[in-house]
Amino acid sequence: MTTLLVIAKAPVPGRVKTRLTPPLTPEQAAAVAEAALADTLAAVLATPARRRVLVLAGAPGPWLPPGFEVRPQHGGGLDLRLAAAFAGCTGPTLLVGMDTPQITPDLLSVDWSAADAWFGPATDGGFWAIGMRRPDASVFPGVPMSVPETGAVQRARLLAAGLTVRDLSTLTDIDTADDLAAVTRDIPGTHCAGVARALLGDGVYA
Repeated sequence: MTTLLVIAKAPVPGRVKTRLTPPLTPEQAAAVAEAALADTLAAVLATPARRRVLVLAGAPGPWLPPGFEVRPQHGGGLDLRLAAAFAGCTGPTLLVGMDTPQITPDLLSVDWSAADAWFGPATDGGFWAIGMRRPDASVFPGVPMSVPETGAVQRARLLAAGLTVRDLSTLTDIDTADDLAAVTRDIPGTHCAGVARALLGDGVYA
């Protein structure tokens, strides 16, 4: 079975979702981050897995449900933090972030007989999921993060390592208020959608 990793920041005002401010305040942006993280963790909990691990920058809070191991993130850029997350795993491993509360158990239940690696592209050019049947931390260091070509470079690194790669559905990360509105229109029953409606008004679903 798969080890599922969630890499996340603790939802502390001023440290998460800073591109939502403005129009949101740091406290409101942190509320969005906490809601998105809660939805993500719920989806992971509902997915059959060998292990469920939260790779966390910061301290756990009441938003963390039972059923997760918690490991601290290593320092350095995101490329090195991703490498460290996979370095601690053996066997099939799939990692997701905290920015896509629209994920479901169906999306996370990948078929490892079909590919060596699974890749979830994001609409901004990044990626929301990455997994390998045999984790190889060397595919991450040096990949430029948070730029439009991040996903293309990271996927190319998987191929350069000799892995067969299949793609998951393309999803939108919640980075801006427009992203928040677009994503939560599609998932009105989630915790994140409820927070978005409270903060941005019913127009978020227009």
